[in-house]
Amino acid sequence: MAEISGRLVLVAGELHDLSGPEPEWPGGRRTLFHPPGSSPLPRRADVDALIPLVSQTVGELELTGLPGLRVVANYGVGYDNIDLAAAERAAVVVTNTPDVLTDATADLAMTLVLAAARRLREGLDLARSGEWGGWHPTQLLGIGLGGRVLGILGAGRIGTATGRRAAAFGMDVVYWSRSRSAAIEAEAGGRRVESLGDLLSMADVVSVHLPFTPATRHLLDAPALASMKPGAILVNTARGSVVEQSALAAALASGRLAAAGLDVFENEPEIPAVLRSLPNCVVLPHLGSATREARQAMWDLAAANVRAVLSGESALTPVPAASD
Repeated sequence: MAEISGRLVLVAGELHDLSGPEPEWPGGRRTLFHPPGSSPLPRRADVDALIPLVSQTVGELELTGLPGLRVVANYGVGYDNIDLAAAERAAVVVTNTPDVLTDATADLAMTLVLAAARRLREGLDLARSGEWGGWHPTQLLGIGLGGRVLGILGAGRIGTATGRRAAAFGMDVVYWSRSRSAAIEAEAGGRRVESLGDLLSMADVVSVHLPFTPATRHLLDAPALASMKPGAILVNTARGSVVEQSALAAALASGRLAAAGLDVFENEPEIPAVLRSLPNCVVLPHLGSATREARQAMWDLAAANVRAVLSGESALTPVPAASD
């Protein structure tokens, strides 16, 4: 491809260490790093591609300010930060980074299942307090996972991988999804249930793997949480807005739910003080894909999508258009 003078690829500054100082782009395009943590995006006509973080809103205003844009390669599997209808109107291709973070996120989901079930936060607090009085037969008793039921909300790649890990711990896997998943049934022995209520009433542990959409916002609200088994555990590594946080805090404080493990929150980076303070709530700062291998692979895939589109080829991992 002939060199295209003066054209740019706009990249979130937080990705500098993964991308290197000057990634190579088709046509000799140069990289412009958007300062870390800054918003809004610059308004300029010489940007052909954008690689944003999932925390960066890309809507009508941002797209209008980048009139030369051809592709938004979201650095993450979720893309609810992007106005797909506006992108479609502007003829901008939108991509994400599926698959490459599946194992890392499923590993963390199981980490939170174990941490919640075995009261890890309380144990750490006691060990660090200097007040531990020694071993006791009934101290901080948790629950074993063998023979327990794991209910998976959303049997996509990550939900299936989590189910596979849970099965290795001897858990029985049930799942609720819009359609049957042959993968989770074959790999984890998963059994599909017809309704959300059925899953919540039978699961000892519920693990959330749903995307954020208007339909899933606060899907797990106060009535839904009240329908869970007494003493159940809730784990969320998907999107914070799927769970009504105030209702979850009340269920944990009352003892209606035994514990929760949360990696995502509704208004990140804010983590509600009540969730931070509850001893039976394990909170993490959105570490689902935080392995060196996964984060590098996410960059590599996002960059490959940009190179493909700017070379006139089809994107590797396009997201569905708003009209689909």
